[in-house]
Amino acid sequence: MPDLSRITNIEDLRVIAKRRVPKMFYDYADSGAWTEGTYRANESDFQKIKLRQRVAVNMEGRSLRTTMIGQETAMPVAIAPTGLTGMQHADGEILGARAAKAFGIPFTLSTMSICSLEDIAENTGRHPFWFQLYVMKDRDFIERLIERAKAANVTALQLTLDLQILGQRHKDIKNGLTAPPKPTLKNLINLATKPRWCMGMLGTKRRTFGNIAGHAKGVKDLSSLSSWTAEQFDPALSWSDVEWIKKLWGGKLILKGVMDVEDARLAAASGADALIVSNHGGRQLDGAPSSIAALPAIVDAVGTEIEVWMDGGIRSGQDVLKARALGARGTLIGRSFLYGLGAFGQEGVTRALQIIQKELDITMAFCGRTNIDDVDSSILLPGTF
Repeated sequence: MPDLSRITNIEDLRVIAKRRVPKMFYDYADSGAWTEGTYRANESDFQKIKLRQRVAVNMEGRSLRTTMIGQETAMPVAIAPTGLTGMQHADGEILGARAAKAFGIPFTLSTMSICSLEDIAENTGRHPFWFQLYVMKDRDFIERLIERAKAANVTALQLTLDLQILGQRHKDIKNGLTAPPKPTLKNLINLATKPRWCMGMLGTKRRTFGNIAGHAKGVKDLSSLSSWTAEQFDPALSWSDVEWIKKLWGGKLILKGVMDVEDARLAAASGADALIVSNHGGRQLDGAPSSIAALPAIVDAVGTEIEVWMDGGIRSGQDVLKARALGARGTLIGRSFLYGLGAFGQEGVTRALQIIQKELDITMAFCGRTNIDDVDSSILLPGTF
């Protein structure tokens, strides 16, 4: 195992991941829609929020343990669903799930993952995990996908509501990234400079969308998979579909992609167990507010009726603490997880979680709290949030 003790923050991991991951896949993870204004605001708006430092407070016996939809977790952090994770590092989803299991936090698998539901179950000893669902036009496929999730020991379903159509992701277009990827000559030249990544991919059989290939009707090869995914995202998705999926699933349901108070009220009325304040990492509607800016109003509107979580821009334990102070019961990390994965595989994911946990613990103590469940907006400097 590499000595990662000198990796002291998430930015260290990002720099290494950028060097080791092929450009088209790194850019896929680390970019936003159109001008990338919302993508940047997700991160920068956290910096505007200031903390109140307290002194002469007994800091012994600190605990970050809490629950998210009743599930115990080592800290109020879960790994977010991220598409093409297995292209950041060979078998990436499996490595991420293993790291999350060992650390004691939830892992969420994306519909658009490289490793399949069955891969995660088989390679984690059927440890419980969460699954993110995109609604496709092929409702028969969705029904079978949900049944596969149940069989794989998925304990919560995250239904993404903000990707009925694809945002304007200019870097993906410029890099020639398709689904599945078809490297151009420029990309092939770039691949030649990433021998570690290439060796990893040569050593795995998982190089396509594992949840779709071989399971969707008419998808027999890479070209048919590409056309299927391009046509299947359903722009007609509505709250009636949410009700249908809730009944079909029958378990814990999380609604991802809520950014408006009116939609939050509809989410709470749907009977879901949690909602995630999320703008898809700034990859959908550019010009929307940051997730942390949208969070307080949503918590005020529905925080007593449904668990409110958030994702987008979390790069440190301080960010987690600020989200918790503004009412988020839990948070999810996408890019912070992917940087660790791209840099060092499973060990990199573990290091990312260690960094966030330590920052969260130390910052909480400086703010005069010893239990994460006692954190509220009184730890923040008035006028900065």
